[in-house]
Amino acid sequence: MVLFPNCKINLGLHIVGKRPDGFHDLETIFYPLPLYDALELVHSKDGATTLQVTGITIDAHAEDNICIKAYRLIQQTHQIPPVQIHLHKNIPSGAGLGGGSADGAFMLQLLNKKFALGLSNEQLMGLSLQLGSDCPFFIYNQPCFAQGRGERLQPVTLDLSAYAIVLVNPKIHINTGWAFAQLQPDRQHSNLLQVAQQPIGYWKTDMTNDFEPPVFAAYPEIAKIKETLYDAGAAYASLTGTGSTVFALFDKNTTPAFHFPQHYFVQILLHAEG
Repeated sequence: MVLFPNCKINLGLHIVGKRPDGFHDLETIFYPLPLYDALELVHSKDGATTLQVTGITIDAHAEDNICIKAYRLIQQTHQIPPVQIHLHKNIPSGAGLGGGSADGAFMLQLLNKKFALGLSNEQLMGLSLQLGSDCPFFIYNQPCFAQGRGERLQPVTLDLSAYAIVLVNPKIHINTGWAFAQLQPDRQHSNLLQVAQQPIGYWKTDMTNDFEPPVFAAYPEIAKIKETLYDAGAAYASLTGTGSTVFALFDKNTTPAFHFPQHYFVQILLHAEG
């Protein structure tokens, strides 16, 4: 059985508070995109649960991979047999695109389907939150306004299918802990839901990601990406998550002209999912 975990972008991201459990309260709009990993699950032939990863290299031991963690999590409450997992990575890791979170959430769904566990979406969301703050979104996997750690999700009507979405990742690793440490939570922000309903021409000034100032100051190369995308005619461009990926919306009827170093990861997605 095979599923195809997709990535996401954050349309605006605000850090509004620090929680007693050490996590931060945030507000964001998650938007799914059609850039996919591939996740395959088959019964184990040798009685051991194994993981094979191909595609983009992941610098982590197999037992630390979120797919194995998802399997172990389900194994705590359900009798499931050993499996062989094959994960083919197309989504860059640690890039603000949620690729790892998607893999974990889709692994839970794959196990649920493969072994007819009968878990509801609400149960899957609860389990996925144990894997990571972004994971519950990928159970919904539609445009959502998120609060709390990212698990309080409200579907929103938002369709970007009229735009080509460009993703540019310079292969710079942004440490998430460092990024959060640069911020002082602030409840005085624009209302992302209201901003999202405005014409996209207003997003450039009204839709904000709190991580841009510290990330751009520490990594001017990432700030330059956003500048280049606007110079090429983007209707809107922003850092997603804590980075280092910058995304941009371009009118599908235009042909944007930009140039980035050859080692950059650059994708033009012509059919955004709404």
